[in-house]
Amino acid sequence: MTDLTTKTIIADDHALIRAGLRAALATLPDLEIVGEVGDGRELTHALLSLQPDLLVVDVNMPEFEPVAAIQGIRSSYPDLKILVVSAYDDQSYVIGLLSAGVDGYHLKDQPLSDLLLAVRRILDGGRWISDPLVNRLVTQHMAIQELVHLTSRKRELLYLLTQGYNNQKIARIMNLSIKTIENHLTALYRSIGVKSRLEANHYGSNHPELLLLPGQGKNLKRPEAGSQAVLTVLLVDNNARYRAQLGKLLAKAYPACSFFEAEDCSEAYRLAYRFRPQMAFIDVILTDEDGITCVRKVKEISPNTHAFLMSAYPDREFRRLGMSAGAIAFLDKKDIDAATIRQVVEDLLEG
Repeated sequence: MTDLTTKTIIADDHALIRAGLRAALATLPDLEIVGEVGDGRELTHALLSLQPDLLVVDVNMPEFEPVAAIQGIRSSYPDLKILVVSAYDDQSYVIGLLSAGVDGYHLKDQPLSDLLLAVRRILDGGRWISDPLVNRLVTQHMAIQELVHLTSRKRELLYLLTQGYNNQKIARIMNLSIKTIENHLTALYRSIGVKSRLEANHYGSNHPELLLLPGQGKNLKRPEAGSQAVLTVLLVDNNARYRAQLGKLLAKAYPACSFFEAEDCSEAYRLAYRFRPQMAFIDVILTDEDGITCVRKVKEISPNTHAFLMSAYPDREFRRLGMSAGAIAFLDKKDIDAATIRQVVEDLLEG
């Protein structure tokens, strides 16, 4: 290696992907692959020992919380160039990583020639975003401009409408009178150009970027007496009856709870992307992937989600793997009752 060689680390948990990236990057002159890693722990050691100039990373790896980890890397290695190579194209996810300090975001399904262009661009001091993402980010920018015309309260109200809540429940959640809610609804309809509750619901469903959870963006705290912030919960279980039962326990323990149901991992990931739930209850046995994998990916998508793994057949190995994946507790389904749920919620609120 010469002094002008760009020392590069490739980080991806799939050996085949690493091999493809290595083969592509090997065509660039003065670039040397000095290390390959498959998880966050290995990456931490490699960065410290190898001191690379460039990191090509898929942030969806075991033992790696994307935004927090990138922020830490950027803080520790301010001169390091970071190119994310990912299959995820959700705009909020992309923006989160760009804000955390990456120099580029490249989609895995794009041509290898674009990957090489991305590397050259960021090594020259520029930024890179794959073409398919540009239009989405422009669309989001336009939506952000639209937010200027909607107050936080209107955005919260729009979110609650999409949940199908009636005026009484909305009033209870927002700690306002029903008459005040009716007045706010009239103002909201005028702002978004609709004439009915159904049209407003449809509008909100088509513009998820405009929705705002009551209390979103703030740390979850124990509410003041007489009011409750909405607690968002993701329920992942392939048994619809059990999901309904768990939902009732949650509603009883915390009336301002708003929960979303998924019967498989694919649906869970979509909901996690969209709503960034504060809590998630995930069964070990699912139809498409196991619950441990689901916990890991939900945590990668939404690092602040408090994930609880559940099983009707508790097992020490399940518990160990679940905790390693990011779950904060392993619950025996037979022991989950109103008191257990209440304690779990209270622990979260007080934490």
